[in-house]
Amino acid sequence: MPKNVPSPLSQETGYAEEKIQQIRFYIKQRQRWLYVMVALVMTGVIGTLLWVRYKNQWETIAQREIFHAVYDFEAGNFQQALEGDGTYLGILDIIQEYGVTKTANLARFYAGVCHIHQQNYEAAIQHLKQVKAHDGLLQARAWALVGDAYTQQQCYPQAITYYLKASDYKPNEFFTPTYLAKAAAVYEKQQDYQAALLCYQRIIKEYPQATLYQEACKHAGRLEVRFTREDNPTQSQHIQ
Repeated sequence: MPKNVPSPLSQETGYAEEKIQQIRFYIKQRQRWLYVMVALVMTGVIGTLLWVRYKNQWETIAQREIFHAVYDFEAGNFQQALEGDGTYLGILDIIQEYGVTKTANLARFYAGVCHIHQQNYEAAIQHLKQVKAHDGLLQARAWALVGDAYTQQQCYPQAITYYLKASDYKPNEFFTPTYLAKAAAVYEKQQDYQAALLCYQRIIKEYPQATLYQEACKHAGRLEVRFTREDNPTQSQHIQ
């Protein structure tokens, strides 16, 4: 090989050194921004850890503070449960002071139930709509109670929306048939008998072991007879 012609190995080495120099230059030029980015990441991590610790501490305190309000709630003393007794906090205080906690979320449910018992339906709706749960009971129950409040206000379309919303959330044979039956009853108030029948038929088809199964069969049969008479008015008059 001629002396003036560089070897392939030396060419690759030179190319690699050039790239290393470029990387070093790039890092040096942007070193300040890299430090800033690292600092931001570390701040975010530390902040998250502190927030979790803070939230857990407040959760423990909130659980302790709500105890007496729940006792009043279970005793049927709904006004005192909401407002407290001057010594212990009420449910509304828990919501205001510990709003970021799971306990405050549960307190919203209790507040909604209290207001329903007091026939303060608008306040009940406001609290119950704010309940955010991921279990199979509380969330659906909250939506069904919104439906109850709307029913009492004779806001039937809204009531049906929330009953069906409850029935579609993690369906089960223990609670879903109740929500469907409530929707069917409101459909009948609106004289939408076909929609009511579909609700009863869903109970019959999907939840044969439910306690409401026999009642659903009875109501479905009643509505089917109604449709038969409407389709054959002459025969209905003859029977009478």
